[in-house]
Amino acid sequence: MSPRPRLSFWQIWNMCFGFLGIQFGFALQNANVSRIFQTLGADMEQIPILWIAAPLTGLIVQPIVGYCSDRTWNWLGRRRPYFLGGAVVATLALFVMPNSPALWIAAGMLWILDASINVAMEPFRAYVGDLLPTQQRASGYAMQSFFIGVGAVVASTLPWILEQLGVANTAGEGLIPDTVKYAFYWGGAVLLVAVGWTIISTRENPPDVHRSLGTPAAVRATPALEPGRGVFRVMRGSWCGGGCSG
Repeated sequence: MSPRPRLSFWQIWNMCFGFLGIQFGFALQNANVSRIFQTLGADMEQIPILWIAAPLTGLIVQPIVGYCSDRTWNWLGRRRPYFLGGAVVATLALFVMPNSPALWIAAGMLWILDASINVAMEPFRAYVGDLLPTQQRASGYAMQSFFIGVGAVVASTLPWILEQLGVANTAGEGLIPDTVKYAFYWGGAVLLVAVGWTIISTRENPPDVHRSLGTPAAVRATPALEPGRGVFRVMRGSWCGGGCSG
């Protein structure tokens, strides 16, 4: 059994950078979705029911994605198909949500957004164990926590920042203000770019290397998804999560 090679600071930075984008999506969702719901006519009593998408998608999606990503290997690797599929769908949901013409569409976008962010996020947790030796894993998790904090602070204040730059923070009845719309557009772009950077900058270990490193058999298993199909299965699963809100 060979030890995992130590990674440099910037290699750890690159492998965790996608968490910045993921947290951007979560923070924008948490700070602004209730406002979107109310603008589209939701009563205060309806808000908690509409928000059930958040815990329910996490409960369903995370174990499934964790199990499947342990058993995936295709042309993108083990974890990266889930990064890409989740990031693409989450970005589209971020672009659509502030333009929702009706409450039920915004509610559906919340299901899709939350499910797809969970698809992208869950394999990031396993990435540290896949690539870092034991003595560097604390550094890997600390780097993830750093990007989570930065993403949460910047994304949560983004509508306010845009308002200070002269973007309108008010709109007519039933309309979403431009500050919220542009914040979601920026959030979608940051999410896709940040996750994309991790995908292109960090190479995963192939199955034979995992065997030499002593990775457990359940994690080494690779028959679940064939080349080219993993991303689309993940994306289909994300959209199915959104369909539950109908």
